Amino acid sequence: MSINWSHCPLVAQHEQARMWLTIQARLGLAANTLDAYSRGLEDYFTVCQHHGIAILMAKREHIALYVNNMAVRARPNGTTGLANATMQQRLTAVRLFYDYLVEEGLREKNPVGRGLYTPGRAFAGARERGLLPHYRKLPWIPNEEEWQRILACAKTEGLRNRLMFALAYDSALRREELCSLETADIDPAHRLLHIRAETTKTRHARVVPYSVVTEDLLQHYLHERRKITRERGALFRTLSPRNRGSAVSIWTWSKVIRSLALRAEIPRFSTHTLRHLCLTDLARANWDLHEIALFAGHHALQTTLQYIHLSGRELGDKFARTMAQLHGGRLEQLQQVWS
Repeated sequence: MSINWSHCPLVAQHEQARMWLTIQARLGLAANTLDAYSRGLEDYFTVCQHHGIAILMAKREHIALYVNNMAVRARPNGTTGLANATMQQRLTAVRLFYDYLVEEGLREKNPVGRGLYTPGRAFAGARERGLLPHYRKLPWIPNEEEWQRILACAKTEGLRNRLMFALAYDSALRREELCSLETADIDPAHRLLHIRAETTKTRHARVVPYSVVTEDLLQHYLHERRKITRERGALFRTLSPRNRGSAVSIWTWSKVIRSLALRAEIPRFSTHTLRHLCLTDLARANWDLHEIALFAGHHALQTTLQYIHLSGRELGDKFARTMAQLHGGRLEQLQQVWS
């Protein structure tokens, strides 16, 4: 796995940081994770350079300064401060880097806190709050009117993009899983996709189905793909004159979805929204939680629960039906007493 050092020039110039990232790459860290770590460290190094902080000598107060910088900085969309998840991700990269420095004997302690385990405190021995509180927000999914607007825009896309859109929803694929699909991963006889372990976030392979509608798109796309290349390997190929026939990257797919979202005037729509929507729809169809977790490739059921969120209206309807049943049962019991 190669590292794009042009994305992190300050990190590339720092001997220990460059070595740490190189080690992570050699250990087979996922491309997305490696990219997140490099960008996170670059952001931290940029703030340190601006404030004249020596990386190897940074203290807790300097980490606090960095956290404050992330919390108050202006963003291109006019808002202030990075999202909690982004801040957590960047702090994780910084913390792991300092772990490496401690292991190498270049520092005595890690300035980035993890939270402290306190025996006997709270339920089952809890951890005190770390440097940043964790906020777990429900994944956003479009309502029916928004979904129709998105579909209307998706219809104007080329065959390849429409197929990628359909597969991302049908099989609840992550961005990297979708873009890493190869021709050998398709089992057309049974309408199945083999998601290879090395392309997944959890490093666990799985097999997922796709629909008849997607099957039709796939057959048409394979015919079109043969006009571009007859080579096996990457399923999705670019039509750009500059690099015609090369594999579609995750960044290309992100740009496609971003363009679609802006045209539909739903900026919150992202590559991961299709996965959110699919898993929520499976929950609405009364799939078992364990079945959804297996379909999604989740290690922990807690992760699956974050994706499965019924709307307030659905919960209200279900609550009303439950209360009606309970109330009816109470009345029957009272009737037996009174009779």
